[in-house]
Amino acid sequence: MKLIIAIIQPNRLEAVKAALAEVEVFRMTVMDVQGFGRQRGHTEVYRGHEFTVDLVRKVQLTIAVNDAFLQPTIDAIIRGGRTGPTGEIGDGKILVLPLEECIRIRTGERGGGAI
Repeated sequence: MKLIIAIIQPNRLEAVKAALAEVEVFRMTVMDVQGFGRQRGHTEVYRGHEFTVDLVRKVQLTIAVNDAFLQPTIDAIIRGGRTGPTGEIGDGKILVLPLEECIRIRTGERGGGAI
């Protein structure tokens, strides 16, 4: 079992969800997050004063998958999250972590079946 954490642009969320549905991945948690990376924020003007916005808004997906679904899930996130054919800085990151245990609270079921 693996835990996938994907950080993507908010405007790409629907495309990523559609790509995940194509590979039959329907369970995920979605959170609004802010971060600082290579994109480095941007400068805005508010009421005549210029200021720098360091934290950029992103969306974080958390998806637990069995090993057989790992590569199709990663490919779907890349396909839906990439801007244009070659991508751009700020498209996001995918982190893959080992998932030691998963437990369904309702039934107590453990392991891959609980995902």
